[in-house]
Amino acid sequence: MEQNLQQKWEGKVSTRVSRATADQIWPLFTDFFNIHKYFHSLATSYGVHGTNGEPDCIRYCAGFSIPSRAAGSSTDDNPPPAACSWSKERLVTVDHVQRCLIYEMVDSNIGFKSYVSTIKIIPGDDNNRDGQNQSAGCVIEWSFTVDPVEGLVLADLLQKYDLGLQRMAKTMEDAIVQA
Repeated sequence: MEQNLQQKWEGKVSTRVSRATADQIWPLFTDFFNIHKYFHSLATSYGVHGTNGEPDCIRYCAGFSIPSRAAGSSTDDNPPPAACSWSKERLVTVDHVQRCLIYEMVDSNIGFKSYVSTIKIIPGDDNNRDGQNQSAGCVIEWSFTVDPVEGLVLADLLQKYDLGLQRMAKTMEDAIVQA
């Protein structure tokens, strides 16, 4: 009897934010229902269950970053419909002290199964070389595990995550600086 023991895909990307502190960035992630404000490949995100930022709340996200598995095939004469990719994501845990949250995808049309993601905000060094207290920003770390996704390559998925995180971090940083 043959067993299908495909190993889960695991990935992690990170980026440094220099003009905003961990305390400034963290609340933008715990505003779980409104991540589309900073993650521009999402056209929308909103709450469908529970209280925003509390464990067990669920958000609906829709956008075009990862192709929908419902998009169908295409030919030169018949392009596929511009099907929107969507997911429902449940906030599993929130640790305000460690600035860490974990969420899982509970439903989607993008082919992700057993998807779990962790976001960590790691404070920068609060002292400069002269010993004066000065913010040194923070690092945003985004990791995930997921069953292999048909039609995708892990390296390409990691590249999408890295680009998405870089853009999201810049948007967050700009919003904080302009506030």
